[in-house]
Amino acid sequence: MNSGTQSHRERMENCLAGQPVHPIPTALWRHFPVDDQSPDGLAAATAAFQNTFDFDFIKVTPASSFCIKDWDVEDRWTGNPEGTRDYTRRPIRRPEDWAALKPLDPTKGHLGAQLTCLRLLASRFRPHTPILQTIFSPLSQAKNLVGAETLLVHMRRCPQELHAGLETITETTIRFLEEAARVGIDGVFYAVQHAQYSLLSAQEFATFGRAYDLRVMAAARELWLNLLHLHGEEIMFDVARDYPVALVNWHDRETGPSLVEGQQRFEGVVCGGLRQWDTMVLGSHEQVRAEAEDAIRTTGGIRFVLGTGCVLPTTAPYGNVQAARRAAGWVV
Repeated sequence: MNSGTQSHRERMENCLAGQPVHPIPTALWRHFPVDDQSPDGLAAATAAFQNTFDFDFIKVTPASSFCIKDWDVEDRWTGNPEGTRDYTRRPIRRPEDWAALKPLDPTKGHLGAQLTCLRLLASRFRPHTPILQTIFSPLSQAKNLVGAETLLVHMRRCPQELHAGLETITETTIRFLEEAARVGIDGVFYAVQHAQYSLLSAQEFATFGRAYDLRVMAAARELWLNLLHLHGEEIMFDVARDYPVALVNWHDRETGPSLVEGQQRFEGVVCGGLRQWDTMVLGSHEQVRAEAEDAIRTTGGIRFVLGTGCVLPTTAPYGNVQAARRAAGWVV
């Protein structure tokens, strides 16, 4: 570990307190396709990634289907370089199908397997390195259960049926989060995918997204390192900036606000600064360093974690990850 006498937990605590931290806190995360189909496989791959790059927190990234597979979802790995899987069966086809969803037992099935993964990681890395479990918002889970286009049709034509499904999803998500907290995670990486003006109006998001998000996040209020990820472009930053989280992450190089504007509008820590594709995959070591140094300079390196706006592609060169760490002040 190159962080001197401080543990990663202590470094992140200081960062949240607005204190200067050197090297600059850094965290990247990625999918582990195929390995993510078993709890020990995902834990081993995640641990190997962390042992290689020594990030300031571990973001655990299961396949997006982990939380809905026990509702008879099917997916498969087809080689997407982001590491994501393609959905081949979605159980919701008609509006009335939402009522058929029943709350899941978070200690069994695929949710229980993810708890096993967390236990394995906690036994290796806590308390010195924080662990964040990915939690997809209820609306994001609903999209994966029915498909993106059909979700919008149900939202606008059959809202009561969709609300019934969101209630079940929210209840299950809260139950899983509570079990994950007992395992010993330090926070959740809360993925919101519909806070985009190109997808929903502000009122639609407030009704079908934010209302359920706040209930889930209330269940995570005792965790100290919750992170909000606002996915996509033209994001509703100001609609979500009061979520009870310590950090916020978005595609800051592709869409507003800038990191500095984010710091001005959000009281916690901003996370980003690196483009996942143009820089981390296709850029040279020099381009990675220049972009990282620009992010550090503009934010002052305070209340800031260097990372990408979204998941690091599986094709990102090893040397580019190390170049980002060097720019942050790490000895590699």
